[in-house]
Amino acid sequence: MGVALTAFDAVVSYETADGPGRLPIADLYLPVGDTPHRETALPPGALITGITLPPSPTAARSRYRKVRERASYAFAIGSVAAALDVADGVVRDVRLAFGAVASRPWRAGTAERALVGAPADAETFAAAADAELAAARPLPHNAYKVTLMRNLVVAVLTELAEEAAR
Repeated sequence: MGVALTAFDAVVSYETADGPGRLPIADLYLPVGDTPHRETALPPGALITGITLPPSPTAARSRYRKVRERASYAFAIGSVAAALDVADGVVRDVRLAFGAVASRPWRAGTAERALVGAPADAETFAAAADAELAAARPLPHNAYKVTLMRNLVVAVLTELAEEAAR
């Protein structure tokens, strides 16, 4: 769920002994670093009490797609949360986040910026995915995920664009 919430700029509300707090989901998950015992930036003892999604017309046409090695495995080897707003064949707005390819949900800001104002077609989607994934630094055993994610982005965005054209 964190991947989809990241795509739509969710805000996490929480309570502590000192009172309530709010945290953008983009700041919730900590990067891999010196604190392997902590996965989130929540204060010690915090209890999540709610999640708020800001209004987003783009969310009306959205998808979440998860790829697994086998149907029996629950964990993704790659996932994409995507939303697309298209008018007259041109991308007006797009939201993209990746899962299972980093230590936390990966908001695909480079791809989003490349797509706004561009034609809503597979070639453009592939170029945007390539631009985003240029920053990927896979390990030898998971380098296949770069191609997997590129193909997943193109497939999901193409499906959303075709739906918008109907």
